[in-house]
Amino acid sequence: MATHPRFVSLEGGEGAGKTTVLAALRTTLAEDGAEVVVTREPGGTPLAERIRELVLDPGGAPAIAEAELLLVFAARVQHVRELIEPALARGAWVLCDRYTDSSYAYQGGGRGLDAARIELLERGFVGLRPGLTLLLDIDVARGRERTRGRDLVPDRIEGERDEFFERVRAAYLARAHAEPGRFRVIDAAPPAEKVAAAAVAALRGWRASA
Repeated sequence: MATHPRFVSLEGGEGAGKTTVLAALRTTLAEDGAEVVVTREPGGTPLAERIRELVLDPGGAPAIAEAELLLVFAARVQHVRELIEPALARGAWVLCDRYTDSSYAYQGGGRGLDAARIELLERGFVGLRPGLTLLLDIDVARGRERTRGRDLVPDRIEGERDEFFERVRAAYLARAHAEPGRFRVIDAAPPAEKVAAAAVAALRGWRASA
């Protein structure tokens, strides 16, 4: 697996405040004169966005866990080859709202799929990991309270039960514990501006040491 120091992913459960943090990270890098590409998963390219609609549509036919995993990875491969790798090659920073760790958390922890099968897809078809992953960690009940009423119709993932999100959180924290060199765990319970400031500090620390 290759890693890239200008590739930063942002992970976390529902209501963790990723949107605010992404904006702060983008501003910080842009103020230093860097080109910044902000993207998301599933999605980021026209084809990947169409796959996102299939995966998250609450009114569509539900995919079994294995099919959901393969759809997410199909979108990811397209995203990496079409957008992420070209941006890194020309010297840009890439900030990605969710990446492969989400598959380990949501399809692995949440859906119960074997992490070894996810790793086979990651190594066989993606081959790229972020140099830095910021995990915004928040208690499931608090995070879901933040999102209540945000969307009139929750997507298919947002509609899952609390037990699902507890497994997702546990999987994220296990990955962070296993890879302390890549992960920075940020408490996402405080107000948004404090969480964003902690994320910016983590990014600056990473840049200084990379």
